[in-house]
Amino acid sequence: MQVRPLRASALALLLLLLTACGTPPHKEMDQAQGAIDAARAAGAERYAAEEFTAATASLTAATQAVDQRDYRLALNHALESREHAQNAARISAETQGKLRAEVDRATMEVSVLLTQANGRLATAEKTRLPRRLLTDTRRAIATATAEMQKAGVASEAGDIVAAQAVLTSAKQRLSDVIARLDTALRAQNARRRG
Repeated sequence: MQVRPLRASALALLLLLLTACGTPPHKEMDQAQGAIDAARAAGAERYAAEEFTAATASLTAATQAVDQRDYRLALNHALESREHAQNAARISAETQGKLRAEVDRATMEVSVLLTQANGRLATAEKTRLPRRLLTDTRRAIATATAEMQKAGVASEAGDIVAAQAVLTSAKQRLSDVIARLDTALRAQNARRRG
């Protein structure tokens, strides 16, 4: 007769342990995964890598905690993952906004430099500077123009970093061309005066 009370006590203890442990935080883990997916779609892997990595690491830790039946720890990691993912999406949007503004500014600067380079080239052609310098200048202007178009395509495709790199190259190329033409024009003017 004592076996039955012992069994009932063991069953009650097991039931108590199961209810104390709770259940896996599937809802919170799904929310974290959804936030990670949204952050990825917002470009967070590229523009907010640190927060995005923290989000995925926290979700992995939540999964491992569920495997170990530590549901409270799993819940903490899932909530942390969701917060990191939401921060990553926000940071990504802010970063991309800043970069787009920089690309727009760089595009304007390259446009101004292209106008200046073409003006200097027209002056250089009238003053009969060496043919090689004129040919190199035309080639550099054509390359910078192509780079500007390439930057526009990259920007439209959402690759702001690539657009920025191409525009930086075009700015440097045009600045160098203008400096060479200015130097050659000054030297020719000095020879004419002397």
